Amino acid sequence: MLDWLKKWYANKFSDPQVVTLFLLLLIGFMAIYWLSGILAPVLVAIAFAYLLEWPVVRLSRLGLSRGVSTIAVVAGFVGLATLTLMWIIPIFWYQGRNLLRDLPQMIEQGRAYMLELPENFPGIVSVEQVNILMHSVDERVMAFGRNMLELSLASIVDLVALLIYLVLVPLMVFFMLKDKAQLTASFAQWLPTERKLITQVWHEMNTQIMNYIRGKILEILIVGTVSYAVFALFGLNYPLLLGVLVGLSVLIPYVGAAVVTLPVALVAFFQWGPTAEFGYLMLAYGIIQALDGNLLVPLLFSEAVDLNPVFIIIAVLFFGGLFGFWGIFFAIPLASLVKATVNAWSTRVHPYSEPTD
Repeated sequence: MLDWLKKWYANKFSDPQVVTLFLLLLIGFMAIYWLSGILAPVLVAIAFAYLLEWPVVRLSRLGLSRGVSTIAVVAGFVGLATLTLMWIIPIFWYQGRNLLRDLPQMIEQGRAYMLELPENFPGIVSVEQVNILMHSVDERVMAFGRNMLELSLASIVDLVALLIYLVLVPLMVFFMLKDKAQLTASFAQWLPTERKLITQVWHEMNTQIMNYIRGKILEILIVGTVSYAVFALFGLNYPLLLGVLVGLSVLIPYVGAAVVTLPVALVAFFQWGPTAEFGYLMLAYGIIQALDGNLLVPLLFSEAVDLNPVFIIIAVLFFGGLFGFWGIFFAIPLASLVKATVNAWSTRVHPYSEPTD
């Protein structure tokens, strides 16, 4: 066993480029892990820079300079985002306030349903089980109330952080796009001269990250907009609030769709009860989720994400546990990075191997 480990180590780490790539990845992961709070605006700016790189390149190909193209794209994006938020945030706030106002009534209605379960299903559901479940719900509601109170007390700090984001992030996005070549060259100066393996992994990941971020933003907008339109068409309460939740749920592959189904089903059930309207809405919601997973995702991401669903779920759990929200958002690119590194590592030419024709 020890001899096998020695041979494996000599085979895999005999190339200095492998050691350099390993150290670079290790330093990057540790920096994000320990400095994620400080680097959060930078990560946001990088995500938006990848998103806006495509229109900047298209304008540059039309004859505009890189600087003029960047100004036009960033100004248009900031203006459109501002107008959209000015429309969404007031409605979102109003519907969220109404949900908190109606929550006690929904809880009492849920209690009434649960108290009828022992009579409707004798021998299956007992009164003791219902009491334990209601006690658990009461504890969760109290915890939710405490969290909301703490959130309101910290709103001033959050407002200051939001203002910093609104100023710093657009500036960083602008300079990342405008001075992309200079920034890339400056970063390359810190790398060793022999960096064929790093370059191979970087080129593969650069394309995948760009396609992934662009596709994920489009998926959020499409799924959220369609869900809002369907909820509003059915007359469901809080349609924008639930539509935004459904749109954001696609950030967490597979798991997000399952989690967000619960609030949609509960709101619909408390509004209509076990009626045909409830069944039709859940059927329409199921069709949205099916079209997203079987049509929209393959269309948007194509071959950019060539990973087994099991590996994607493991990546979400692992990187989400390490880096929080950004670990979840970049879970698929990070998993792709691991895959690209392993592929480049396994297919490299060993320094001691004989050349092939």
